[in-house]
Amino acid sequence: MNTLSEENYLKAVYKLSDENKSQVYTSDLAGKMGTSSASVTDMLQKLGRKKFIIYKKYQGVKLTEQGKKAALNIIRKHRLWEMFLAEKLKFGWDEVHAVAEQLEHISSDKLIERLDEFLGYPSADPHGDPIPDSNGKVPAQRSVLLSSLGEGDKAIISGVVDHHPSFLKHLEAIGLNVGTVLKVEDIAEYDRSMNITCGSKKSATHISNDIAKNLLVIKK
Repeated sequence: MNTLSEENYLKAVYKLSDENKSQVYTSDLAGKMGTSSASVTDMLQKLGRKKFIIYKKYQGVKLTEQGKKAALNIIRKHRLWEMFLAEKLKFGWDEVHAVAEQLEHISSDKLIERLDEFLGYPSADPHGDPIPDSNGKVPAQRSVLLSSLGEGDKAIISGVVDHHPSFLKHLEAIGLNVGTVLKVEDIAEYDRSMNITCGSKKSATHISNDIAKNLLVIKK
């Protein structure tokens, strides 16, 4: 049985290694976890003894296969709970993350498999992030950043990069959600901001480049 803190560290190492495609260093984890490098080192040594990671001082940390499987299991539980909260309990997509952070530590495999079945085996959570299956396989994604599209391109919003509640609330306020169909009408040369139309709406919505860089889409 792993502690809540150990599970949070495993998830953080996985996400940082996935983002950086390289070794994760103590300073990276200290920033991610909001704690001191000394505390991080203590935890890494503990996870190393449990064979979840390979850790060498000054050389970073890497998940073992056992560690990767454990991290993906936590992420799987988190994203399934987010789907349950959003679809069945009608939580907003800006609300589900904080609650799922608590529910992801429930250890019952039987409960999670029943939850997956109850939800119809979803492949992505309310933010568009892929849900690993029970074997730790992550569904392939075809998403690109909205900021990479050109004028006249059409796409469907498939997810977000920034999960901060204020960003999600802003997207909802301007009518941008996972599943929204959009067309890039024009792009400003100066700041790469965009005018987009959504669905059958004729009026354009103006979005900044910061928003476009944090929206994932699938080109049509």
